[in-house]
Amino acid sequence: MFTSTIKDFLIINFMPEKCYVELFFNFNLHVPCLTLVLKKILGIWILLDILFAQLLQLLKILWRRNAEGLSPVSILLQLYSSSGPVLFAMTHNFPILAWCERLFLTIQTAVILFLVLHYRGQSKEGIVLLLTYSGLIVIMGSYAPPQIISAMQSSSLAAIILSKVFQAVTNYSNGHTGQLSFISVLLSCIASLGLIFISLQGHTEFLEIFGSLLSACFSCILMAQLLCYGRMTTKAKKEA
Repeated sequence: MFTSTIKDFLIINFMPEKCYVELFFNFNLHVPCLTLVLKKILGIWILLDILFAQLLQLLKILWRRNAEGLSPVSILLQLYSSSGPVLFAMTHNFPILAWCERLFLTIQTAVILFLVLHYRGQSKEGIVLLLTYSGLIVIMGSYAPPQIISAMQSSSLAAIILSKVFQAVTNYSNGHTGQLSFISVLLSCIASLGLIFISLQGHTEFLEIFGSLLSACFSCILMAQLLCYGRMTTKAKKEA
């Protein structure tokens, strides 16, 4: 009964039955089946990154009541990046289930941006910025030409790359990573690497693959900074 349940779960979510037979009965490391399973797993991981990376960062800020080390420019670029797909989906009347995770991500990023400014003593500026940005999004959703919406969506990856660059530069300038969430960066790092693998399996354009590669590189840099500065902080505490 238990084995049958596992089989049904794997066949429904990860692989066709023929791959299940090849991998678990014939013990044959069938490359196309392994590739298919890996793509499914990476797809789920990318979704987890969208749903939980910013949420974990938000929870860390609220728990510590501190947003030290987070770059407002980086967060603003992330907000722009998540807003593009939302606007595109809204203006093309996509079902909400197809883009609700992006809307969830946009809301979380907006809250993080406000908290970063709030803990810097700039609460009024944060409120004005969010109201202005929200108004701009509403106006664009109603009146912006489709070409502008498409361009905004197409530039989402570039905005993500720039956001990581600004955060990495901020970390280097500060000499620490502040309240940057380790788990959030880890989720993003693995998702970026997974996106490269998925892009290489399909008929993706070179610029998109190159963009994914850059995004993964800067995610790895952020991860390296978290590990490096974390060890330095631990060592300094022990010496103190």
